[in-house]
Amino acid sequence: MAKGKTAGALACAEHVATYTATQAVALAAVQRATGMRLSWRRAALGLAVSAVTHYVADRQGGHWRDEQPRGVVRLAAATGHSGWLQRDPNAGYLMDQAWHKGWIFVAALVAAGGEES
Repeated sequence: MAKGKTAGALACAEHVATYTATQAVALAAVQRATGMRLSWRRAALGLAVSAVTHYVADRQGGHWRDEQPRGVVRLAAATGHSGWLQRDPNAGYLMDQAWHKGWIFVAALVAAGGEES
């Protein structure tokens, strides 16, 4: 996958930009359909949290078993999961998806928190 390779930074950024735009459209649609009122600043901050963390995770693609781990893989090692990454062929994918879903939850809390000023 290009977005995980050294030369893939642009491919990853393009992927994250379209992903974030899709999230923004979905958020606007939900807001319109439900009458929910979000602060545009908090919504933008939530989308930024989602975008940045998505980019960080996707740049790890293909590096789950490297000798010199980076980023998310270092986090796995620090929490005692490096053996799991080595043994289970699905571990990288599962950790990637857990990372994405966890940060989407955080981004939603950021977007929904606070009051319109």
